Order: sequence, then structure tokens, then C-alpha cells
Amino acid sequence: MQPEDHRFVSRLTRDTLALVLAGGRGSRLYELTETRAKPAVYFGGKFRIIDFPLSNCVNSGIRRIGVVTQYKAHSLIRHLMHGWSSFRTELGEFVEVLPASQRISDNWYSGTADAIYQNRDIIEALRPKYVLILSGDHIYKMDYGQMLAKHVDSGADMTVSCIPVPLEDAKGFGVMSVDEDYRIVEFQEKPANPQPMPGSSDRALASMGNYIFNTEFLFQQLTKDAGMGDDSSHDFGKDIIPSIIHTHKVMAYPFKGLAADNGTDDKPYWRDVGTLDAFWEANIDLVSVEPELNLYDENWPILTYHRQLPSAKFVFQDRDEGREGKALDSIVSAGCIISGATAKRSLLFSNVKLHSYSEIDECVLLPESEVGRHCRIKKAIIDRGCNIPANTIIGYDREEDKKYFRVTDNGVTLVTPNMLAERANALGL
Repeated sequence: MQPEDHRFVSRLTRDTLALVLAGGRGSRLYELTETRAKPAVYFGGKFRIIDFPLSNCVNSGIRRIGVVTQYKAHSLIRHLMHGWSSFRTELGEFVEVLPASQRISDNWYSGTADAIYQNRDIIEALRPKYVLILSGDHIYKMDYGQMLAKHVDSGADMTVSCIPVPLEDAKGFGVMSVDEDYRIVEFQEKPANPQPMPGSSDRALASMGNYIFNTEFLFQQLTKDAGMGDDSSHDFGKDIIPSIIHTHKVMAYPFKGLAADNGTDDKPYWRDVGTLDAFWEANIDLVSVEPELNLYDENWPILTYHRQLPSAKFVFQDRDEGREGKALDSIVSAGCIISGATAKRSLLFSNVKLHSYSEIDECVLLPESEVGRHCRIKKAIIDRGCNIPANTIIGYDREEDKKYFRVTDNGVTLVTPNMLAERANALGL
């Protein structure tokens, strides 16, 4: 990229307001989102899911950001206050929370488009030239500046980022068809039978849930949609995009990972960790020697709040008694204590404690969880604050696990504090 291109992109990013849709429940995560919104779910040892789109904004040069919240937002808002409140407001930089506040009607947000529409007065006051609308619940690294430049160069009214996904997975996304110039000619939200891409019988072109609008065009479409009342679900994928693709220029932007001029060689990585299996798989992949998602990239850091904690500690080395504190092919965060226990191919968030003679294998342990002595746990997600009693075995007998915990079809076991309490009552412990 030439210097003048950098200046062009920087002007575009300064003229852009990013709005992150972070009010989703994430119902397919079941009890993992019982007390928190999906964007507030933990990921990768120290992050929250919301940190990824926010970090992408900052790294892309976009520093005017609104986070639209609704469902059980306390944990999310607290995280934003702790980790994302250091912007220079006197320079026009901010990350602000936009809670559901019935600004226009007596209704709460009734769809993604309605969530933006109800904050129209805030958008108007900031006078952005472009509005970047982002899904707050996906894991990826992306340069939005490149997408903005393509949007402007193409003369589009709206641009939608997209990525090829397996046909079976495409049923959960918006699926599009494009012409040779990547203009969208057809769009279906969560189709039962997704249309494959040209030249690929097993993949479809899916929306990533990221949109760029020219601001005035956005207002026109939101006002039109709001006027439809109950005849619309007020959703970008279900209503807005299908209604404009034949009358306006709506372009697709193929996501190809971070460009080489950002100093990276990352392959395209985008994950919707919206199921327990996907959440477990994406976290466990990080312990690989060369994971698909590079979190050690200094040129594109993922930012977050991480309170000051002591370093992780491993104690006891008594191999004869099988009491050795060690972690193999694992990620261990600050504040963890592995006391005479073994962690294999696992990811431990902050302040996790493993006690003597226990072994965990292919597990994701969220903050402040604790595993007692002589436990054996395999292929499990242990929610925050869980205290696993001594001698507990999880992940080796699916039918036994199903009595007390949630077990997926792929054999991932979710354990929460409430489940442990009910188990203790049932067993008279």
C-alpha cells in the first residue's frame, strides 16, 4: 500500500462511527449465557468475545465506537468500563455503551435494525459519513479500513463482509449470491437449503454480520423499515438487505484475513462460537503448536482488561506418588496454581486452582474455578466459580454425566456452579 493510500484510509476511518451489536443472548450456549450476554463470554485465557471487534476497530484506526447492549448486560458493561474507558474524549475518541432505553418507542430493541434505529439521534449528533455495524459475538481479526476503502471505491450504498463456510454451517447465517463484480444479487437469512458458491459444491458465501452504510442511506432504510411496523422483523439480514439488493448497490466484501501490509501473514480466521462445541473447539485449538488464530501478533494486538494478578505457579514434583504439578500443551493464565496436578491440552483462565493427584485433559476452565484432589476431567467446559469436589470424574461416562451436567452430541460436558449444587443435593453430599 502506498503512503497516499494510507492517508486515504485514515481519512475514511476518522469519518466512520462503529456500532457493535452486543445485545444477543447466545441461547445455543445454554447455561454459559445464563448470567451474561454472549459478547461477554470468556475466550482464549484472558479475553471476552467483545474484545475482538473492539480491538479490530482500534487497530483499524476507528476510535469512535458505540456498543449496543440489551440482554443481561451487567458483566459486559463492567468489562467495558474496566478495559475500554481509556480513550481521549477531548480528541473525539470513545467507547460508549448504548443500552436499550426506549428512546423512540415504548418497546425494547426488536431486531438488529431496530437497535440502530432507536439510537438514530446519537448517530446524527456525531455526524459520521459512514456507519460500520459489527456483530459483537464473533472471533476474528480484520482490518476494517480495507473494507471501508473498497466500499468507497465501489460507490456502494452498503457493503457486507462475507466468508465461505461449509454448507451445513451456512444454515445459521445469512447466505448470499454475487455476480462477477461481487455485487449481491440474492440474500437469504438462515436458509434451510443454502445455495452453494459457484465452483464449490460444499461451501456457501455467508455474511459475517459486518456492514458499512453511507449514513444518509442507512437513515433512509431504517426509517422505511420502522414504518412497516409488525410487517417487518426489523433485522438487517431478514429485512433490510433483501429489500435493497435489487434497487441499490449492495456489495459483498470477501474476507481474506489481515493484509500483508499490516505486517501479518495470518490466514483468514472467523468463528461463530455460538454453540458449546464450537466454543470448546475454538478455545482448545489455541493450545496447538501453531493455532489458526494467532494471539501473539504484536502488529495486531487483541486488547482487554486483565486485573493485576501474581504469576502462575506449579508446585510439587513427586513422581513416585504421582504428584507433580505440570501443564502440557496448555495455556495457563495469571493467578493459576497447579498444585501436584496435571493439565494436558487444556486452557486455564485466571485464578484457576488444580489440587494434588488430579488430571484434566482437553478442558476449558473459566476464571476462579477449582478442581479438588483425585479428580479426572476430560473434554469439559468448567464455568466461572465452579468448585469441583474431590474424587469427581467427568467426561468418561457420558450417561452418568448427563444426570447432572449438560453433554453435547460431540461429547463436550458443560459444568456450572448450579449444576454442581444440584448434584451435591442429589447425592447427599
